[in-house]
Amino acid sequence: MSGMGRREFITLLGGAAAAWPLAARAQQPAVPVVGILALAAPEANAIRLRAIREGLRTAGYVEGQNVKIEYRWAELHTGQLPALAADLVSRQVAVIVASTTPSALTAKAATGEIPIVFGIAADPVELGLVASLNRPGGNVTGVTSLNMEVAPKRLELMHELLPSVTSMALLINPAAPALAEPLSRISRVAAKALGLQLHIVHASSDRDFDAIFERLIELRVGALVIAPDSLFSNHKEQLAKLTVRHAIPAIYQYREFVAAGGLMSYGTSETEYYHLVGTYAGRALKGDKPADLPVQQSAKVELFLNLKTAKALGITVPLPLSGRADEVIE
Repeated sequence: MSGMGRREFITLLGGAAAAWPLAARAQQPAVPVVGILALAAPEANAIRLRAIREGLRTAGYVEGQNVKIEYRWAELHTGQLPALAADLVSRQVAVIVASTTPSALTAKAATGEIPIVFGIAADPVELGLVASLNRPGGNVTGVTSLNMEVAPKRLELMHELLPSVTSMALLINPAAPALAEPLSRISRVAAKALGLQLHIVHASSDRDFDAIFERLIELRVGALVIAPDSLFSNHKEQLAKLTVRHAIPAIYQYREFVAAGGLMSYGTSETEYYHLVGTYAGRALKGDKPADLPVQQSAKVELFLNLKTAKALGITVPLPLSGRADEVIE
């Protein structure tokens, strides 16, 4: 190669190298964004978020590498959801994950285009989120938990643990009627079948909790069932402490309630449930249409017992019951 030719060749190479990163950058697709529309506060969602990220990873998406996650927290103020949803829509996120009934309904009202993946306990057909479970038909699909179906089971477990108790209470949040109404209905039927008197008590804010426990003592109820609801999930540790302070045997849906001193929990496995939500979000990112993705049901349920609390309350746990528990906290 002559001196001239070689110098030209090197100059050409240098020019190409300088231009190359720009071209490469232009060709790389922008990283897709998953918008999470959450009713609760971040602390209450740690387990859920870990499971959603794991689900996304199953579908080949890793946060910070090939997917970005934008979080919008309503901090339990339902009224803030529409503005948060509108913000995610204006940012043109690739998919919206809505992990409660109010956030799922808000997301659907905000967009008919962006895929929405929900995680809810209520019936999505009854709520108008999807046309049918097998063929959702629109831009919405997701995962349902068994928390509605297992509601009577919580009463049965309490009855098995405390056979001499004839009066129990169900704590519901009237501000979320899509969950509260069917739960009250199902629980009344179950209580009647077990020969129990069931008092329904209401709390629509954590400020109501102290008054609720005063009321339970007045009613002389022998046990409390806490209905699945974002308000109660967000304050599960506080509720557990109140049940201990007032010596009221109680059951809720999550293990953390038992870890914080609550007597018993029975409900859908949070980890499995939100892993499915994350997997579906990943499939939507890959281009699968929600209309063609059947609504899934998370079938795994877990029973947790706190023997230390049982002992403090003077309750002897029958062996068949502790034998069925997924974990006994001592």
